[in-house]
Amino acid sequence: MDFRLTEEQALLRRTVREFAETEIRPYVREWDQDQHFPTELMPKLASLGLLGIQFPEEYGGAAMSAIDYCLCIEELARVDPGVALSVAAHNGLCASHIFLFGTADQKKRFLTPLARGEKIGAWGLTESTSGSDAAGMRTTAARAGVCWVINGSKTFTTHGRVGQTMVVMAVTNRAAGTKGVSAFIVEHGTPGMTPGKKEDKLGMRASDTSEVLFENCRIPAEQLLGEEGFGFVNTMQVLDAGRIGIAALAVGLAQGAYEAALNYARERRAFGRTIAGFQAIQWKLADAATRIEAARLLTYRAAYLKEQGKRTTLESAMAKLYASEIAVRVADDCVQIHGGYGFVKDYPAEKYFRDVKLTTIGEGTSEIQRLVIARQLLSR
Repeated sequence: MDFRLTEEQALLRRTVREFAETEIRPYVREWDQDQHFPTELMPKLASLGLLGIQFPEEYGGAAMSAIDYCLCIEELARVDPGVALSVAAHNGLCASHIFLFGTADQKKRFLTPLARGEKIGAWGLTESTSGSDAAGMRTTAARAGVCWVINGSKTFTTHGRVGQTMVVMAVTNRAAGTKGVSAFIVEHGTPGMTPGKKEDKLGMRASDTSEVLFENCRIPAEQLLGEEGFGFVNTMQVLDAGRIGIAALAVGLAQGAYEAALNYARERRAFGRTIAGFQAIQWKLADAATRIEAARLLTYRAAYLKEQGKRTTLESAMAKLYASEIAVRVADDCVQIHGGYGFVKDYPAEKYFRDVKLTTIGEGTSEIQRLVIARQLLSR
């Protein structure tokens, strides 16, 4: 495996980096403060193919590779992790679920506008009483003639208020346990589907996170996604790939925090010299750079295996666990290197510090990643 970037990949990285610096960085603080989901940015992301990164051109996608996907998410997260989270959730959860398990008609009807960036995708799994225990969900879907009727609610849904197409998991046979969960495609505006509370978050504030309510929400039978009863199994497969995206996000966030710390250390003077001249600061920077590179290689390895069509349950969990936890460490050191200025909003350190914690929670907590890893190791 050679993870040196090709000329095309190097160009992709530069292109996305320049886009993020020009179109995102000037507004990072404003979007964060106002908890504003930047709908005005979506057409620009779509024009670069960033809302359909890995999907085939026949569905309006950019047909990039899994490692290309990591590069894109990294470069967005380096500037604003909230925007990167939205792009990752749109691509890696909603659109990916439809691409992997949808019928030809569903892909044409629902995936194509998502991949083109004409619509934003949402994905509903988590509930107030079932987070890590996803199989304990209470939302139900019952067959009623040519329709399914959904009742229940989803919480912590990325794009719950702004998403036009949502994939929703619901129990269709309680007695069957995890084999009694099915997935459905629900369009925004369907009677009985109502956006609920918008969460006031610690970080990632430019990414919309909301509750979604379902009360006798009737959808056509053909909007069942995948086979009935396979929703939970398919969800685990979607998360295997999705965790690679979160790992890439954590790597990009850590890179941004490291660069902020490095630049500040080169400028800040104390005791007659820049603080970069002190060993205590140098070691923090050296450790950060090393950890980031290790996390990046774990992430690219998982992406490479995914591109080869291999199962990546173990590799994705390892990448997500390590990348998210080292990102927390790098963001913490970024604040420490900034000292008092790391505690105020005039510098980027405090935002990285707030944003990073979600990477150890979303798409499976660190504890769940360790559980997944252990099970994979012990099953060999």
